[in-house]
Amino acid sequence: MKSSLWKSLFCLVLFFSVLVPAFADAPAKPNVVLFLVDDMGWMDSSVYGSQYYETPNMERLAKQSMRFTNAYAVPLCSPTRASILSGQYSARHGITSATGHLPPQPGGPRYDTKKSPNKKYIYPESKRYLDPKLITLAEVLRDAGYRTGHFGKWHLGAMPQHWPDKQGFETIWHCAPDPGPPNYFSPYGVHADGQPTARHKVGNITDGPEGEHITDRLTDEALRFIENHHAEPFYLNFWHYSVHGPWQHKEQYTARYAKKKDPRGEQRNPVMASMLQNVDESLGRVLDKLDELNLTEKTLFIFYSDNGGNTHSWRADDPKLRNVTPRHPKYKTIQSYRKWAGPEAPTNNAPLREGKGRIYEGGQRVPLMVRWPKHIKAGSLSDTVVGPIDMYPTILDVVQVEKPDEQILDGVSFLPVLLQQGTLERNALFTWFPHLIPAVSVRAGDYKLIRRWEPHPDYPDLYELYNLKEDIGETTNLAAKMPDKVKELDALIEGFIKETGALAPKPNPDFNPRLKIPSRGPAFGLVPKMCKLTIVKGAARIEADGRTPFLGTAQVKLPGPLTLKLRLRSATGGFGKVQWKTAAQETFPRTGQTVEYSFKGGKQWQDVNLPLPVEGKPGIVRLYVPAGESPVEIQTIRFTGKGSGEKSWSFESAQP
Repeated sequence: MKSSLWKSLFCLVLFFSVLVPAFADAPAKPNVVLFLVDDMGWMDSSVYGSQYYETPNMERLAKQSMRFTNAYAVPLCSPTRASILSGQYSARHGITSATGHLPPQPGGPRYDTKKSPNKKYIYPESKRYLDPKLITLAEVLRDAGYRTGHFGKWHLGAMPQHWPDKQGFETIWHCAPDPGPPNYFSPYGVHADGQPTARHKVGNITDGPEGEHITDRLTDEALRFIENHHAEPFYLNFWHYSVHGPWQHKEQYTARYAKKKDPRGEQRNPVMASMLQNVDESLGRVLDKLDELNLTEKTLFIFYSDNGGNTHSWRADDPKLRNVTPRHPKYKTIQSYRKWAGPEAPTNNAPLREGKGRIYEGGQRVPLMVRWPKHIKAGSLSDTVVGPIDMYPTILDVVQVEKPDEQILDGVSFLPVLLQQGTLERNALFTWFPHLIPAVSVRAGDYKLIRRWEPHPDYPDLYELYNLKEDIGETTNLAAKMPDKVKELDALIEGFIKETGALAPKPNPDFNPRLKIPSRGPAFGLVPKMCKLTIVKGAARIEADGRTPFLGTAQVKLPGPLTLKLRLRSATGGFGKVQWKTAAQETFPRTGQTVEYSFKGGKQWQDVNLPLPVEGKPGIVRLYVPAGESPVEIQTIRFTGKGSGEKSWSFESAQP
């Protein structure tokens, strides 16, 4: 009996003597840091080719990482963020636009109930929060023993029941509704309680010393999370508010960039440069903290952006600024922006086309760098096409945690690419964006196909096909020359719509095409686009129905140069422009052939005289008007050409 007992004890000792070293040698699960910059474009760092912005810490990270040249996001923030946390396309999870700051609507995604008779299609609305039924990346990691923290912009639900602490994050630091606190300098204007509204931001962002910048404070909080959990695996969701507006910046940084010129001649906004420097410093502080705590080799570090660079906000023609008076809370911020940046947009994405909110490369191609020392080759480069849906499965593969069987994942792990041991097993990546200029795109190999449901004044083609390897700026539409390729990629789009259950635009039963062009009367020959044109007593009234309302006409057959005389009024005034193309031009040029104008608000008629340097005869002329809430009334439109020719519309004696 004793002999048997001793034998059993001996076996037990032997078992643990083998087991303990095995556990001791088992590698600890790597930490995960997802460093997400808001609205940072592909060209918004020296790493990707900017010669104006200075980002030394991004360069430092690039030397230690694999850098991706074909990384994509959705053109607006909320869909990208939801795809990161769910592993699903926006067409499947339903958040298709930047609507995470709006009150939740009953019934989930649905179609717009406003059936305007001058709109051919009814477009779907976006879901306004991340569905609690989804199993988020944070929930999977938390259940696997990770400490999870979210710091910064959320934009996936305005109400407390949809905040990050209800989606798997144990520690949070943020406010709602997004896109961020009212002020980027302390005091931030965030309330500890109450109902979240646009004028009453609620969250746990507390004020710091007066003048403290939100980027610096956010970094302080993220570093505190790292310090508190450095001895256990953690997932840090570090989602910056910058470089999204309001563009409140450190003037000591801005002043230096105001003296600098871009050798490329493309980027010239010192406010954006200042804010990018601030974000770059934040990145450096996080990298330093990981070094200090000996966590660098134990951490998967992902640097990413949620959409392309902003190329439209706060320009002279931005309709959102029409009603900003000295009493408006944004007035001082806008004045500061104008002081340093003038009418410049936040950034320029050249050589990419357009920017945030558009389906072109400037709207969805973004920076991506991934570091994991001893696993990912430092300074390596990849042209693999990846997107936000791929973050979820890739991170789980890195930390060796099983994917949830009960959730459909559209993403594919690119861990084999990171380890240079294989490729990403997928033939196409889709971008679903039925908003603003509604479209869907597919990237397959070197080719990208864009499909629209209806032509737009600035984008008349329903299909656009580009070879991005040869034409990264999307300047030459190959659709007419390569119909077989269009058919092939369009079939992929059809399959994508069916497989994801996407809510696609549908025909409007109330559409009346006869409302588009007045068949007779004083407005004959003027075609309203993104606006409603009605005749009132003594004027033509234009009510905006989109971001860029205009009247188009093909009846100005006068030899240039031309002069335009306008008499108009609006309660708020604003900015407009005149654009033209010649009969020989198939489309309007992306730059040039545009003259801007402005007029004061009030009841008095305002006279505008514009010289238009038209060469030859114009084919089509567009008269853009302000897109504010106040309608614009026009009494006279008069074009005169070289010599004595004239084309005019007078509404002075018009009757409704």
